[in-house]
Amino acid sequence: MTRRPLHDAKSVVIKIGSQLLVDPETGHVHRRWLESLADDIAFLRNQGKEVTIVSSGAIAVGRRHLGLPTGKLMLAEQQAAAATGMVRLAHAYQEVLGLHDLTVAQVLLTLDDSENRRRYINARNTLTELLRLGAVPLINENDTVATDEIRFGDNDRLAARVAAMISADLLIMLSDIDGLYSANPQVDPNAVFVPEVMGYITPEVEKMAGVQLSGDSRGGMVTKLAAAKIAMGAGTTAMITLGKELNPMQRILNGARCTVFVPEGNPRTARKEWIAGSLKPMGRLYLDAGAMKALNSGKSLLPAGVRKVDGKFERGDAVAIMDPDDREIARGLVAYAYDEAGKIAGHKTGEIEAILGYRGRDEMVHRDDLVLT
Repeated sequence: MTRRPLHDAKSVVIKIGSQLLVDPETGHVHRRWLESLADDIAFLRNQGKEVTIVSSGAIAVGRRHLGLPTGKLMLAEQQAAAATGMVRLAHAYQEVLGLHDLTVAQVLLTLDDSENRRRYINARNTLTELLRLGAVPLINENDTVATDEIRFGDNDRLAARVAAMISADLLIMLSDIDGLYSANPQVDPNAVFVPEVMGYITPEVEKMAGVQLSGDSRGGMVTKLAAAKIAMGAGTTAMITLGKELNPMQRILNGARCTVFVPEGNPRTARKEWIAGSLKPMGRLYLDAGAMKALNSGKSLLPAGVRKVDGKFERGDAVAIMDPDDREIARGLVAYAYDEAGKIAGHKTGEIEAILGYRGRDEMVHRDDLVLT
């Protein structure tokens, strides 16, 4: 069966490397290429797909404007270059996508945003809302404040974390090569192209990656395979394909060669398994009969259906959800800390603002963050 991951995907994350986007000599954005990508994104949006961009290039652009030397930069120099370059990059994206009446929303992330549960939930909610409102999130690592201890280190893995965060169907990594080979084809003329990797990435597949790149581009096949592994673990299909030609998305739709990494599950099942089996509940929510009926019909848990709150948990923590007979029937990620959850338990959604002093989420636990056990 011929796989058509881009045709079938509803939510797509596109990772763009520095070498594709920026002239290494001048630091100027490859404008014609970016315009063709904007045409592609507009086409995907018209097909009803959500599109998120993870873009490298800020340091490559900024260092030239600041007159920094070629070669490896110190961390402080990278931060200064990123601060200068990201403004120009975001402006370039807004210009080309604005021609299609698409709004760009810049989001800067650090590793801590994906590992700290509360910040992870905040980032996920922001990105989900931006996509719901029709914006195109433009994401980069927050190089201006990140340190060696909290940085992703490359935007391939950042893109994979973002894809997992928003439960994207497909991660596309645009590269200077058309996919994975059994060895580096620039060195080994007998290298064999690998069109598909099923289920998981084995040590044998990892050995095909070779060595990591240096310079402005911190990626390479090593980090792309690491990103594919993260994506597959979250149920997201990953793809590596040649990106330097114009209209790279149209080329994929027309059957351009690529390596596809196919996970065993899908984003929804992977997330549900993670919530059900990998997270320790930090508290309990006790439901009434009406809330039980709502959950069994696939709805979210609203505060009105919670009769009691137990435990000490923070927003985004896992909680056990108990039926009227005090038996665990579900687990989920709670949208409120324990003290706030206790205050709004049993109250209607319209009363939340009056009780807490701000308008929070309507749901105590959203159905996407809940799994029946």
